[in-house]
Amino acid sequence: MEQIFVTDVAPRDGLQNQQIPVSTDAKLELIDKLVAAGVQSVETTSFVSPKAVPQMADAGELVPQVNARWPQLRSSVLVPNLKGLERAHAAGAKEIAVVLSATETMNRKNINMGLNEALEVSEKTLAAAHALGLKTRAYVAVAFECPFEGETSLDEVLRLSARMHAAGAGEIVIADTIGAASPAQVKERMNAVKKVVPLAQLAIHLHDTRGMGVANAWAALEAGVRRFDASVGGIGGCPFAPGAAGNLATEDLVLMAERSGFSTGISIDGLMDAIAFASAQLQRPLGGRSMAWLQREKAKRGGIQPE
Repeated sequence: MEQIFVTDVAPRDGLQNQQIPVSTDAKLELIDKLVAAGVQSVETTSFVSPKAVPQMADAGELVPQVNARWPQLRSSVLVPNLKGLERAHAAGAKEIAVVLSATETMNRKNINMGLNEALEVSEKTLAAAHALGLKTRAYVAVAFECPFEGETSLDEVLRLSARMHAAGAGEIVIADTIGAASPAQVKERMNAVKKVVPLAQLAIHLHDTRGMGVANAWAALEAGVRRFDASVGGIGGCPFAPGAAGNLATEDLVLMAERSGFSTGISIDGLMDAIAFASAQLQRPLGGRSMAWLQREKAKRGGIQPE
């Protein structure tokens, strides 16, 4: 079966806007359960201002512990600028990600810079990361629709994707930040982007705001994309983008992919253990659209009647 590659972003994108504080130990336990489930790539944290995103205040403490416990894990961290990169490198980060929004207003809301300045900072940060020997990712955010400006220009997405590729980003992630995309749009845009970014370096980051996360993932698969961001339990959403609901749930993506002839190397039962743990930490039910069915199937195998 053909392999698809999943980066679980729950520890960073999933937790960044949660109201209930999550301890460093709990984050490590969540990552432990993801690794036990077979997840090989995790977005661990972000080196942003603790005042802006309090849930990520322990980034400097978390990264070295992750490196020590799971040296085989692909662990990436988000950095907004050169200062964030400096902090990430000091903590021992091996891979960093920059976030470049595809509209002027979203950049100003997210990182307090205009688009041109944000592009320049992203390129300088990628160059500095390469000089330090770090691997890199680059997000092109609001690549389908912006909560402030409406539908995003495809030409701008292509321009920025090409610039991030030229700047040496090892992976370019096209992000549907507010979950506004449709399958037809995903197929169209990913078919266009793969003309300026090699497919082997192209990924997609989806949200499930309008209930089309899995359908959009399938459209991306049809366009040849094999790299996906997802969040166990569907946790997450950007705190600076109104209307950004939870991410595409990792369990939904894995179930769809495995039932469609692709291999992920990820255990659904293992993901359910991670979801149960995260639910207890956040004190609310979690899970993607397949969760009720998955629970019934697990109950059948265990001889237990579901609630």
